[in-house]
Amino acid sequence: MVLDHNKISSIALFEKRWPVALTIIIVTFLLWMIPDRVSIVPNWTLYVICVFMLIPIAAIGISKANPLWIKSEKYVLLFFLIIIGIGNLLNLSNLVQDMLYKSGEISGLQLLTSSISVWINNILMFSLLYWQIDRGGPEARLNSSYKKADWYFSEESAPETFTPKNWNPVFIDYLFLAFSTSTAFSATDSLPLTPKAKLLMMLQSIVSLTIIVVVGARAINILGS
Repeated sequence: MVLDHNKISSIALFEKRWPVALTIIIVTFLLWMIPDRVSIVPNWTLYVICVFMLIPIAAIGISKANPLWIKSEKYVLLFFLIIIGIGNLLNLSNLVQDMLYKSGEISGLQLLTSSISVWINNILMFSLLYWQIDRGGPEARLNSSYKKADWYFSEESAPETFTPKNWNPVFIDYLFLAFSTSTAFSATDSLPLTPKAKLLMMLQSIVSLTIIVVVGARAINILGS
């Protein structure tokens, strides 16, 4: 069964959005902190994107999860992630170019702080993406109207003594999934079940590996010299 937004005027259960809103604000703040020489967009555009993204999230809470706002949130969030994701990759590319061709113009501390900002953003963006696409989205999961799962979590097979009977993954579970992928380069308590999930985790790991091994290591080397 799939959630029909055209026939349902209200949804029985909906996930609280404040962790998602906080994550979007943190992503915007981290992008704002990246130096102008690395950033590809002016700072004012970040504020516009942040406000634009927070509108449907706030509307979902006010309207008690009106399906129209849930659908709007999905498309706006995916658009947000595509734009910010491309920007994050370009910022990483600029960092690598600075490291290779302008090493004398950039300090190790600047390189390190910029690389940490890009690395954290990588985690937060993929956590939002995983949260939105798995099993049809948060409301589809809570109302048991989702399609095939993209990830299998350890809680789903745990005894009821440890996990509630009707347990469903929420945003924090996808944040931990994204964090594990960027640090251990693998899922620690969940398994990818679909090609889409595997490819996304591979992409996240590649970006994280580039930041840690190439940029971060070079920054530490400069600081130690």
